Amino acid sequence: MQVISVNVGLPREVLWKGKTVTTGIFKEPVEGRVMVRSLNLDGDRQADLSVHGGKDKAVYAYPFEHYDYWRRKLPEMDLPWGMFGENLTTGGLLENEVNIGDRFWIGSAEVMVTQPRMPCYKLGIKFGRTDIVKQFLDSRLTGFYFSVLQEGTVGNGDTLSLISRDSNNITVADITQLYARETHDLELLQRAVQVEALPTGWRDYFQQQIEKFKR
Repeated sequence: MQVISVNVGLPREVLWKGKTVTTGIFKEPVEGRVMVRSLNLDGDRQADLSVHGGKDKAVYAYPFEHYDYWRRKLPEMDLPWGMFGENLTTGGLLENEVNIGDRFWIGSAEVMVTQPRMPCYKLGIKFGRTDIVKQFLDSRLTGFYFSVLQEGTVGNGDTLSLISRDSNNITVADITQLYARETHDLELLQRAVQVEALPTGWRDYFQQQIEKFKR
């Protein structure tokens, strides 16, 4: 498991459907060591903090393995690292293999997996096409967010070293499937709401789904 590319970018204004929109989704690969802080990486910011960023979404990782899928799906597009707005393009760590709450060393930073990435319209801005939002969610190739437990530096080629595995065994893929209601697994829902690393908004949503089972 390793970092293939570190990508950062500051918010910029773009014209979208006749309106000016500010977005931080444009990330570019950078060389050298980059400081990972509790809310983001140095040189990186989010535009709309009501839905992006924060401690539970400090660092966004996207597996480089998924790029092959998207290159087949969108052969006309150039897809450099960072195309999906990820801070870290990673290798060897997939959504169905990593648990919410798993902790890793990346370089000298300690991070914890918190949730999958749910796409918004700004992904459409990056790709210049609105249909990419639905395609992204349908693919279930979401990537995942880290919170930062200890600040430190990361760089290309750094190893992701597993510190501890969350014993609830709720994977990133499980959360996406529950959100998309691909499964009506009450037991999985009940386990998901017990995962302390999963942000409150997710747990509240799943608790609502559990209540529906009881009606």
